[in-house]
Amino acid sequence: MLLQSRTGALAAALLLAGCAGLGPQQPPAAAFVVIGADGAAQARAITTARSCPAITIDGRTAPMAVRAPFGPIPARGKGHSASFHPDAPSSPVLSCETTIPAGSMHVEVAGQALPLSKAEVTRIVVIGDTGCRLKGKEFQDCNDPTAYPFARVAASAAAWKPDLVVHVGDYHYREDPCPADRPGCAGSPYGYGWDAWNADFFAPGRALLAAAPWVLARGNHETCARGGQGWWRFLDAHAYDPAANCDDPAADGRADYTDPYAVPLGGDAQLIVFDTADTNWKGFAPGDARIQRYAETWRKIDRLARQRRHNIAVDHHPLYAFGATRDAKTDAVTLFGGDAGLTQAFGALDPRLLPSSIDVLLSGHVHLWEQTSFATDHPTQFVAGFAGTAEDIVPLPRTPPAGQSPAPGAVLEALSSWIDGFGFMTMERTGPDTWRVVVHDRDGRERNTCTVTGRHSRCAVPQV
Repeated sequence: MLLQSRTGALAAALLLAGCAGLGPQQPPAAAFVVIGADGAAQARAITTARSCPAITIDGRTAPMAVRAPFGPIPARGKGHSASFHPDAPSSPVLSCETTIPAGSMHVEVAGQALPLSKAEVTRIVVIGDTGCRLKGKEFQDCNDPTAYPFARVAASAAAWKPDLVVHVGDYHYREDPCPADRPGCAGSPYGYGWDAWNADFFAPGRALLAAAPWVLARGNHETCARGGQGWWRFLDAHAYDPAANCDDPAADGRADYTDPYAVPLGGDAQLIVFDTADTNWKGFAPGDARIQRYAETWRKIDRLARQRRHNIAVDHHPLYAFGATRDAKTDAVTLFGGDAGLTQAFGALDPRLLPSSIDVLLSGHVHLWEQTSFATDHPTQFVAGFAGTAEDIVPLPRTPPAGQSPAPGAVLEALSSWIDGFGFMTMERTGPDTWRVVVHDRDGRERNTCTVTGRHSRCAVPQV
């Protein structure tokens, strides 16, 4: 059951406030529900006003609490940002939050109804890598809904009527200004302020934000050197810490890491969400503090996984999936496996990488949809990084490559993929540890179906 905590203070505040009029309410720029540790549900609102909007819970009204104060997101300075643009637009906003007590029947913010948690979660939408890429030499046509279809994907996913949305990371991609000779992204906001965050995630994702509560994994685009300041202000499920919110580079060691947490799904099943934003795909040098940091992450995942029989892990970086590169001169395709830094840190504790009680891993990072299943006791892997960001186009093989594996010791038994296609994935529970997975295109049409039983999965077609 989804449980909410820390409700006493809120209940007292609501009783004191009653239905007192708070005056005309400016609609927030965004209002949505974030699910955190133990299923605690938080209403979030982002507003351009200087005070938080009112929240009404089962007929009782009170102001929301401030999460992050009103103001623009400050520039971190050259040398501390992946893309430093001191003149990038960063409109001032206020971030607000309120814990939703367990058992609440109706919640609205400034008159906008919010979706509520369900005790038994049976319908899950999985999306990831949703922003429009503007960085370096890679520029996506953000103004073209065909080239950047996240708004359409979000609307189609909302129409599926999920109980829960799981985002596997990478929300913010508009880091550099659109080139003057690129009309497809002309006028796009950029940088790490609210304007770029709104254009990349909140505005195009509006329909899906209104459809169901969200579980949010942190991607490498949300490290402190990139979009981490917005991540902490707007999306992270943990408490906001002004001393470790990515504003001060000296505190990045704290702000780039958060503890794993579990979200109950009902029926002795749960999600375990863990933060891999600051890993290194090349691996860690000896003595790197992140080795111990991610070792502690593994231990906390292991403890959480002992709480339920059926565990689905959620992070950004795949551990058991393939990516592919193509040699520009020879046209040869080379496959690569999971993240080397996490493989190094987790593998020192368990050769399977994740604890044996994890059945499924949901990830993003690679811009495609992919499924892998193993003859060994490794979790089945799904990659759902295909909801908006410019797609990877190098194809994966139709059949598992002989002798190749994406993870140490894992023996591949099934592989399915969709390259160069935008969409979303759904999971519908059919039993205690069984799921029907469907791959949908941007318009919601079914493109592939899979069945999951425990650690194993099979899909109808090897390539969409």
